[in-house]
Amino acid sequence: MEIDKAIRESDDERLKTKYKNAIFVIRRALALYSIEEVAFSFNGGKDSTVLFHLLRAGYYLHKEDEIHANREGLTDHVKFPLRTIYFETASTFTEINSFTYETASTYGLQMDIIRLDFKSGLEALLKANPIKAIFLGVRIGDPTAVGQEQFSPSSPGWPPFMRVNPILDWSYRDVWAFLLTCKVQYCSLYDQGYTSIGSIHDTVPNDLLCIHNPKDGRRSFKPAYLLPDGRLERAGRARKSSAPASAKSSAVSNGDINTVDIHHNSLLTASVIAVGDEILSGTVEDKLGASLCKKLHAIGWAVSRISVVRNDIDSVAEEVERRKGSSDMVFIYGAVGPLHSDVTVAGVAKAFGVRTAPDEEFEEYLRHLIGEKCTGDRNEMAQLPEGITELLHHEKLLMPLIKCLNVIILSATNITELDVQWDCLVELTRHSSLLVSEPFASKSLTMTISDVKAAQPLSKLRLEFPDLYIGCYRESRNGPLTVSLQGKDQARTEAAAEALCKKLEPGALH
Repeated sequence: MEIDKAIRESDDERLKTKYKNAIFVIRRALALYSIEEVAFSFNGGKDSTVLFHLLRAGYYLHKEDEIHANREGLTDHVKFPLRTIYFETASTFTEINSFTYETASTYGLQMDIIRLDFKSGLEALLKANPIKAIFLGVRIGDPTAVGQEQFSPSSPGWPPFMRVNPILDWSYRDVWAFLLTCKVQYCSLYDQGYTSIGSIHDTVPNDLLCIHNPKDGRRSFKPAYLLPDGRLERAGRARKSSAPASAKSSAVSNGDINTVDIHHNSLLTASVIAVGDEILSGTVEDKLGASLCKKLHAIGWAVSRISVVRNDIDSVAEEVERRKGSSDMVFIYGAVGPLHSDVTVAGVAKAFGVRTAPDEEFEEYLRHLIGEKCTGDRNEMAQLPEGITELLHHEKLLMPLIKCLNVIILSATNITELDVQWDCLVELTRHSSLLVSEPFASKSLTMTISDVKAAQPLSKLRLEFPDLYIGCYRESRNGPLTVSLQGKDQARTEAAAEALCKKLEPGALH
């Protein structure tokens, strides 16, 4: 079979692995359902074109198994028997329609052309035919992919059928690697700069592929497979309008503080979580925690708790679960990477009750950073909490920061890296008012008396100024006692300092 042969002869190990896994899903579905019970949803786009040829190869290999590898009785030109569904609308590109019908003619497809909306069309189709499973060209990153697995039942309220998603974990790069390696036809729009095709109302060529002719000012476009960054596949699709202002009022309650309206004198609280058995065993000193607390305090945030947990998914999940509801923001660091002990991302996902799924945008960053070393069917570092992850990009960062609602995952392993990531985070979020708060007003006083003599005046001061943080510490046992007064109101802090002076005997303050 020409598709299988082209992949086997390819030098692209990643593509071979993706192909192998997709074929496994297809053959599994063909083993579970009879050929009359399955269908293929074809829309003429690049993803469904890939899936069509994968289905051809999968069906060929499935039939090959049935006749016990009797190659004499099985030719490369096995008829493709799967019922094919095509939803045709007035807003479909002419080129998409032409390509779809040409493909159907070339391969003898048994096509059901539906001119209703997707849901109504499926209801009518399933009522007339005993279809139990439908192959779909859904990939992670598609709006409809959230929550789906390779085998996912249809959503509540929809006709009952099994959604089979063989290329769910494929990236933009994987799609084009397959199409070019197998040398199969695809819609001509992709050679005209279109990288993601929807309707004629929301799709234009991707400007990132534009070529300007300086002589006549005309524009042309490079083909879609030359897009250098697959994360920008949808740059040619019209963006939906943002949510109305009224929808942002509950941002704090649902954990998304991108749109929080931070009041002038509000006190924002943060929790800091370090992940690492080596910290708990005393092998490594946690310097990042203290530095992060200082940074948060410097921008007016109060740290309500700093904790250290084991390299264990459940331990991380339990701590994040406790802190994400009681703090405006949670910062977590340690155990981020490809090792078996790097469990932070999985723990955060579990705390929010979501799965980890391949993030094509993050995977693209990894590919640019470490080349093709991250091959294989499952790049663990690109598995991020599904549906709640936002990547925070900055030109000074090799990799974006990971934000999951009100949890920020820091990958810093030392103070220098933390300084860079923190500066970028503050710069990025300053424009969205994420980390803006009234700074603390501080006052420090040094006392030359014993703790016993200082105890009563300080207790009275605390009752008079309950809105202030009043801390005491000595750098050495016989050294002076430092009293730290901190609050959001400079006048209150100064007043507390004056009140303390009046409560002490002369000469007690240094």
